[in-house]
Amino acid sequence: MFCYCRRVPVSGGDPVASSTATPLRPVPAVPVRRTRLFALAEMRWAGAASVLFLVGLSAQLADAPAGVATALYLACYVCGGWEPGLAGLRALRDKTLDVDLLMVVAALGAAAIGQVLDGALLIVIFATSGAVEALATARTEDAVRGLLDLAPDTATVLDADGRERTVEAVELAIGEVISIRPGERIAADGAVVSGSSEVDEATVTGESLPVDKSVGDQVFAGTLNGTGALRVRVDRLARDSVVARIAGLVEQAGRTKAKTQLFVERIEQRYSIGMVAATLAVFIVPLLFGATLQSSLLRAMTFMIVASPCAVVLATMPPLLAAIANAGRHGVLVKSAVVLEQLGTTTRVAFDKTGTLTRGVPELAEIRSVGIGFTEEQILCLAAAAEFHSEHPLATAIVRAARGRNLLVPVAQEFTSRPGRGVSARIEGCFIEIVSPAALPGPSDRDAVWVVAVEQLQTLGRTAVVVCCEQTPIAVLGITDQVRPEAAAAVAAMTELTGAAPVLLTGDNLATATELASRVGITEVRAGLLPHDKVKVVRDLQAHGQRVAMVGDGINDAPALAAAQTGVAMGGAGSDLALQTADVIVVRDDLTTIATVMALSRRARRVVIANLAIAASFISVLVLWDLLGHLPLPLGVAGHEGSTIIVGLNGLRLLRSSAWRQASAHCSQRVRAGGQAW
Repeated sequence: MFCYCRRVPVSGGDPVASSTATPLRPVPAVPVRRTRLFALAEMRWAGAASVLFLVGLSAQLADAPAGVATALYLACYVCGGWEPGLAGLRALRDKTLDVDLLMVVAALGAAAIGQVLDGALLIVIFATSGAVEALATARTEDAVRGLLDLAPDTATVLDADGRERTVEAVELAIGEVISIRPGERIAADGAVVSGSSEVDEATVTGESLPVDKSVGDQVFAGTLNGTGALRVRVDRLARDSVVARIAGLVEQAGRTKAKTQLFVERIEQRYSIGMVAATLAVFIVPLLFGATLQSSLLRAMTFMIVASPCAVVLATMPPLLAAIANAGRHGVLVKSAVVLEQLGTTTRVAFDKTGTLTRGVPELAEIRSVGIGFTEEQILCLAAAAEFHSEHPLATAIVRAARGRNLLVPVAQEFTSRPGRGVSARIEGCFIEIVSPAALPGPSDRDAVWVVAVEQLQTLGRTAVVVCCEQTPIAVLGITDQVRPEAAAAVAAMTELTGAAPVLLTGDNLATATELASRVGITEVRAGLLPHDKVKVVRDLQAHGQRVAMVGDGINDAPALAAAQTGVAMGGAGSDLALQTADVIVVRDDLTTIATVMALSRRARRVVIANLAIAASFISVLVLWDLLGHLPLPLGVAGHEGSTIIVGLNGLRLLRSSAWRQASAHCSQRVRAGGQAW
């Protein structure tokens, strides 16, 4: 019988005990390739243009000699305008009219009639936009290249005579057998032909806990081997591995998303051609009716100024950028104004499970006694003592549970770890084993208490381990993943905002996923998914008219994040590829902020619509005045700049902290009201 003696605190130092466990080798960190901010020419030129503009504006406000500010503004024109201007000229050679060239021409036209400041502002806006787009593209490419670094560069191949040789991973051939030592990353997709171990597959399948692998089981390149040694038969070439396919899917989804810009490009062409034609007409037609060259040129330049899209640009950008800045202060990074606008149109949210709705940390959920003479605390003490020296995540959960109850555990002797099976130790004279149910011989009585307990726990979606004393089961422990405390509230808020319940996409088994979904209020579950399966689900939802926001954290989520209209990554433990692929990053890992940002996005879109109406009204009135009457140049400039200031200030209202609080309050009100209209 178990007795309390020679006990040590779980939170104290490690007691001395013999161990035959193979120590894990230190795994080198995967290098992160990241393009430096000013490594891009676009970023350097945009930065130079912005600095020159600000210095010129300062000189003008300080009443410096007029030539100083003008020279600085013209230098700004050169730095920020030469690249889009050159690109526009090349486009003209191909018989297309680029809107960036139109903006450069508008800026030069403004300078020609003395409005150098207006033109410089246009140059800065478009140069900065192009630089940010180039940086985002470069960072995504960096992340995709970094993903391929997960798989090791070399592999240890076993020849037919048992000798080992090291080869490049890309040279592995199908059918070759490779050796995987404890703590190493697996070099190729294949099947285990010898050995047993636990493998961390979170990077590929999203499985929250390491998976026990033995002969016949499949393993994936880039996943991390645990404490056992494996021999794996290569089933796929390096270029066809799951991790390589993930990288390919990210690139493919990115190209697909870029095609949605074709409609915008067609509108730009029509607007550009129309404005050029209208400006020429305003200049030439009066000449045909006897007007002087100077008056016709002045009218045409006035038209170019008042028809300039400055107010339209500022009608859109300040509200969205202000909302982005506000969200950033509250722990949510939105990568662009386009992303924020798309987020507000979301009609369906898809959640990953591990690391998103859960923390990815196992915890002991239940202890079921199946023996006689042991209390729950005694069972936990025995289990914690046996697992104290184990490196397995399930062992950590058991020891953490004992610490949480302030229990003292005895010293374990003769500790042994058997990968794929469990651990054993002698505690107070008793031989204790903590093993996987699959490692135990099947009982003759299928109605045995411990078998029923295992089946019930697995039905609840929990990982079951059996505690044995002298090879007799005395308890079954149910271990589960920790659900984020705010997950249920976040799911409810997004359901009310979008009008449809979120869907759960996970690589975990159906029982585990269903149990988690029921706890947070999700009714639709897609389980057992590999990365390409998640993409297919996202595509299916989009095919039915849904605008999907995918929320995830792992490398295995990256293709789905890229395929969705909006990808949202959890920043706390998110993989580098997921963070680079995603459009939105939740830095503080608070799921409720996603619904708040969606509400803030919808408010920003309403402000944008109001601003566009204001800008269009001013432009229409001023253009008609110039065409049908005589619009004095100073009045045209005043009207143009006045509309720009109005829409700019209106958009900047979203910078206030009260805007975030109001968006959060709206989400809460919708949940309490059960989805009533705003």
